[in-house]
Amino acid sequence: MTALDGVEIGLGAALTAITLFDVFQSVVFPRPSVGRVQLSVNLVRLTWRPWRAVAQRPHKLQTREAALAAFAPLAVVGLLVLWGLLIITGYALIFSGLHEGLTPQPDSFGTALFFSAGRMLAFSVGGIEATDIPTRILTSLEAATGFGLFALVISLLFSLFNAFQRREAAVVALDAIAGAPSSGLQLLETCAKDDLAPQLEVTFDEWRTWSVDVLETHLTYPLLFFFRSSHDNEAWANSFGAVMDAAVLVMSTIDGGPVGHAKLMHKVGSHLVADMRHYYYRGVSGESPGVEHEEFVAACDRLKLAGYRLRDADTAWEQFSTLRGKYAPWLNEMTKGLAIPPAPWIGDRSYLPHRERGGRRRR
Repeated sequence: MTALDGVEIGLGAALTAITLFDVFQSVVFPRPSVGRVQLSVNLVRLTWRPWRAVAQRPHKLQTREAALAAFAPLAVVGLLVLWGLLIITGYALIFSGLHEGLTPQPDSFGTALFFSAGRMLAFSVGGIEATDIPTRILTSLEAATGFGLFALVISLLFSLFNAFQRREAAVVALDAIAGAPSSGLQLLETCAKDDLAPQLEVTFDEWRTWSVDVLETHLTYPLLFFFRSSHDNEAWANSFGAVMDAAVLVMSTIDGGPVGHAKLMHKVGSHLVADMRHYYYRGVSGESPGVEHEEFVAACDRLKLAGYRLRDADTAWEQFSTLRGKYAPWLNEMTKGLAIPPAPWIGDRSYLPHRERGGRRRR
């Protein structure tokens, strides 16, 4: 064995170990890997930025949404293919270094790569056989690795799509009372006009459970962030923001609403935002409510017309700003980062009058 053979074995072992560890973190590990390097997650984030830039070029909204929606499924397939190729390449480097244990010996690295692919994918490799103990053990390990990788792939796909379906079921159901795109103000108006006061409590309770589920699944499987809703004018982040806005309005502005249910919703929803902020869009700071005072006043007028009794306007605005500032800045940045079309009070707020004035002052 030459020094070059030793280098090939070392590189192959390192490549295989790193890839298997990334698979373990991405599929097997039951919670987000705090403080660890997640290669696949970082690769998806880096790939998303140029994909988003190209996908947003078409003028037609449906074309843009179709291009953006294709990213997540393609990313899943791409990761699975990439993991397989890296593992095959890693074993190929090891086989190339241990070429004396193969009969006939590979005449090039391409032949070793073909042999490695055959061992992992269980197809004929042109008569090459392992003849000594190290290569026989290695071929058995690679075959077991291939079988295990395919099993994990199936598990990952089931986990992703089950979590996606649970998330979207609540989003679709919310349309009936909050509109599409969803609005917290419309949710409250619908419950008042259609005599659905108990439904408001049920909605807060259902979305509190939804928030817990999304928190667990999206931190464990970050690819879920990039799966877009399959229905027009819907987005999970907008729907979550609408329910949080309704809860904040009940807590701060409406006199006599289901404050207890709203507080629980706001507490769990703020927990979701606080935990996700550690992993995504960490640089978002500030506690701006993201809503103009004029918009709040207009919302109060609509709530009065719907039949709600309201608290003192100045006190309500102050409390509303404080409560909404706990989640709105991060939620707005996330929706912009994921290129989600804006909804009432959620998403890109750069068009607001105070931001236009601020821009002129900076010039």
